[in-house]
Amino acid sequence: MSIKRVALYRGAVTALCAAFSAGVPLAAHAQSSVTLYGAVDNGFSYSSNQHGNHNFYMSQGYLNASKFGFLGSEDLGGGLKTIFRLEAGYNSLTGAASSSGYEFNRQAYVGLSDDQYGTFTLGRQYTPYFNYVGALGPTGYLTGATGAHPGDLDALDTTLRFNNSLTYTSPLISGLQGSVQYGLGGVAGHFGQGNTLSAALRYEMGNFRAAVGYVHLNDLASSNAVGTVADNSPVNSAYASAETNQMVAAAAQYKFGGLMVGLNYSNVLYRPGTVSAFRQTAVFNTYGLISTYQLTPAIVLAGGYSYTRASESNNISDSARYNQVSFEQTYSFSKRTCVYFLEAYQHASGQALASNGTSIVNAVAVVGDSQNGTPSSGPSQFVGTIGLRHFF
Repeated sequence: MSIKRVALYRGAVTALCAAFSAGVPLAAHAQSSVTLYGAVDNGFSYSSNQHGNHNFYMSQGYLNASKFGFLGSEDLGGGLKTIFRLEAGYNSLTGAASSSGYEFNRQAYVGLSDDQYGTFTLGRQYTPYFNYVGALGPTGYLTGATGAHPGDLDALDTTLRFNNSLTYTSPLISGLQGSVQYGLGGVAGHFGQGNTLSAALRYEMGNFRAAVGYVHLNDLASSNAVGTVADNSPVNSAYASAETNQMVAAAAQYKFGGLMVGLNYSNVLYRPGTVSAFRQTAVFNTYGLISTYQLTPAIVLAGGYSYTRASESNNISDSARYNQVSFEQTYSFSKRTCVYFLEAYQHASGQALASNGTSIVNAVAVVGDSQNGTPSSGPSQFVGTIGLRHFF
């Protein structure tokens, strides 16, 4: 190669590099981003009755679950982008994972999102039922630890997730948005065995918001699609072997300046199967009221009441009833850090099925879903907490 050709070649390479450095659009390149986020939440709690004794103990995740995650997207052009989320919960008092056997026990999905056609995702995900109704229900404004309905039997707290699920969410149209999710049971030759289905709608206009949602779970105890579900409290542990579990819930709220008032309702149904110890369909209905008030830019007050009643079935003539009141006060030092105070009381009456699904016992109190493993030994239970939460 002649000296003259080498000089021309070097000049062309230099010009090309200069063009890149100057930002000349020689080719279109996708824009991508990844965000690390999470929360640390620790507190000190008191319970008046845990299996018959009062207790002082360290608590974690009572205001917001301690977690960390990665949220990412890549712009593919034309309003289309790929998205993903990997999220893990952990015990911030010990450092242990909140669920054994899962690297990302809360969420793990990937999908495509389009401004015009909506979003489609695949993986381990929350249900549309939880995303829409839960956001307007008691745990959206009162902490799930003490504000959730008894034992979180209607899964309006963050317990219900689907594995192997496909979710479609529509774009927002005139304040209305819908979402539907299907979880595959993965049983060869039996497509419908162990599958799950959830659908929800939400509507927003000005200061008014409302949502309605539906969940249907098949083969509750053995389904590969049911990632986690709250069936471990004295309220509903007798029905953990149900062949089907159906939940319907609705919530609405309205804001008057700094005051918000909301109503919520849920209907939970358990149908027995051939392996179930209980023999008749059991139904729980819950009615709730919540309210929040922005006292100052740094102080928020919240309160709620719920009434849950079980159906008279499985030889129970005096069905279980649960009355619960919950309060929350938060003071924010910044947008990321706050100190919080929680108080909740529940009174139970009537009879329920024991965890074996056959014995009839007196209903016992279990505040929210913080005491599922440590319920009261009698009809009443009080829980109080002071804690510190930080987002990152």
